[in-house]
Order: sequence, then C-alpha cells, then structure tokens
Amino acid sequence: MCDEIKAVIGTNSWGSKAYGKVFRGSYVDEAVISEAVATGSRLGLKVFDLARDYGFGKAQKIMGGLAEEDTVISAKYTPFKRYKKNCVRKSLEKDLEDFRRSYVDIYWLHLPIDIKEHLEEIIELYNEGKIRHVGVSNFDPEECILSKKILEKAGIPLYGVQNHYSIISREWEKNGLLEWCSENGVSFWAWAVLEEGLLTDPRKKQKFSVMKPFVNRQKRKLRELYKVMISLGKKYDITVPQVAEAFCASKGIVPISGCRRPSQVSELAQAVGIRFTDDEIRRIEAAADSAGAKLLGPDLFRFYVPKKKVIS
Repeated sequence: MCDEIKAVIGTNSWGSKAYGKVFRGSYVDEAVISEAVATGSRLGLKVFDLARDYGFGKAQKIMGGLAEEDTVISAKYTPFKRYKKNCVRKSLEKDLEDFRRSYVDIYWLHLPIDIKEHLEEIIELYNEGKIRHVGVSNFDPEECILSKKILEKAGIPLYGVQNHYSIISREWEKNGLLEWCSENGVSFWAWAVLEEGLLTDPRKKQKFSVMKPFVNRQKRKLRELYKVMISLGKKYDITVPQVAEAFCASKGIVPISGCRRPSQVSELAQAVGIRFTDDEIRRIEAAADSAGAKLLGPDLFRFYVPKKKVIS
C-alpha cells in the first residue's frame, strides 16, 4: 500500500470544539469525520497523517476509534528537546495506545534534532516490528542524505521526506531535494499544500481563524495566480484548492490535505487523478513566482533546531 500512495488525509484539523473554532474557523464533530473516513475508504484514500499535538492531542484518539484493518497510519516523533534515552519509545507507545494497534505503518522523525541518536532508537523500534517504514520531516537536503546513510547502515530504506511544499513555496524543488528523492526512490510528501487557506477560492468568504489576518495580507499579491487557478479549475471542472492539490500530483508529489468532511475527501481523490500539462505547470509557476507571496515558508520550524547541529 505504501508504494501506491497518491494522496494523504491530514488530521491536524481534527479536535475539540475550541481547537476547531479558533484554529480552523469552525468545529466539525466526530460523526462527520467518521463519514469522511468512510468516504476515503470507499475511494481508496486510506492513508492518514497524524502527530501527538494535532487537535490538542485528540486527533490520534479519534483515529484509533475509526481506523479499519487496512487503514494506513502515518505518525511522528517531534523532538522539541535534545535526545534523551527512550524518548521515542515512550512517545510511540502512547501513539500505539491511541491507535489501538501494535505498529504504525510510517513513522517520521519530525525535526532534525540529534538525528543520529533519534534514528538509532527508531531503528530499534523498527526491528521490534513496531514501525513498518521510516521517514524524516522538515529536513534539508544535507540532513536527508545523512538520515538515509544512517538507516541504510541498519538495512532500512528511507521511505520518505515530509516537508512543506505548495505552489508558492517550491524551495525544496529549487534546491534539488525533490530531484534527490526521485533519484533515490524516496517519496516526497507535501504538507500545507493549501497554505492554510491562502490557495483557496478568493471569491469565497472564509470564516474567522487565527490565520485569517495573515492570509488576507498575502491574498492581494496573488491576483494573477488566482486567475490562472480559476481558469484551470474551469477547464478541468475542479475547484481552486483542487488545482493546488492537482499541481502537486502532477509533479509526482504526494499532497497531504486536511479533510474533515466527506466532500473534501472526494475532492482530494478527484484532484490527484488530474495531470496538468507542462505548459499549464509553467503558467502556474510563473504567476506564483511573480507574486512573491509567502505565508508559511519552506522551513517553518527551523527555529526549533539548535543552531549548532552535530552531523556525523
């Protein structure tokens, strides 16, 4: 299944009423999320990306109650502090309890902090059968190469790299990381492909959330990009956010898209089946580059990483 992944359902928007209203502009209850999961199963979208802090910790418990036997669970260890023995093990054990499982399908080291030490503990857990595939997230090219070497020394392939990527944030493509992933058989997953709502239809009013003021400041710069996206949406009979998702799929990138409602899952499934022509991709990229808009940036969490990294 992991070799055939074309899209991933993000769960960062799953959570409590307070979390939903403040951070996402609205709350969606678990019954609707359950329908979304069922829709994903019907359409072949059975991969869900999670982390302990999503929905203030509630997303993983929701997933544990909804996951089917063939659901693919992607989870993470986020090292906000320097390595401490058994830190990964303790976190994974909590994950497995939430998921009601004995293993996770894909496990990501979520930040490049004490890479060697954290990966060595992940390798132990992999060898115990608690992890099926290993990836890294928010890593730069040098850190990805190092991670691959550490894992391969233990006989484990680097499954994937999960970084921020979108139409307006393509730095990982420009610095060669995407090409490196392709050459080495490493999957590239893109989070925040919709840039927290910035790459959605500007003609539709968005509900208030903590991100809305930041999004609105950047919207003015994207007038020409929106025109291109709306035009392509009409051609392929898809929405503006689907254009952003289809753009990733057309580049061989696996988009992670936050889905709480069945309609969002259906739209994601449709979007990743579309392939833009080379000329259409060039039009999108030219409009994006000329706009110069930035919201999240390619390396949003780099400030968590100690400046003096030990890479051996």
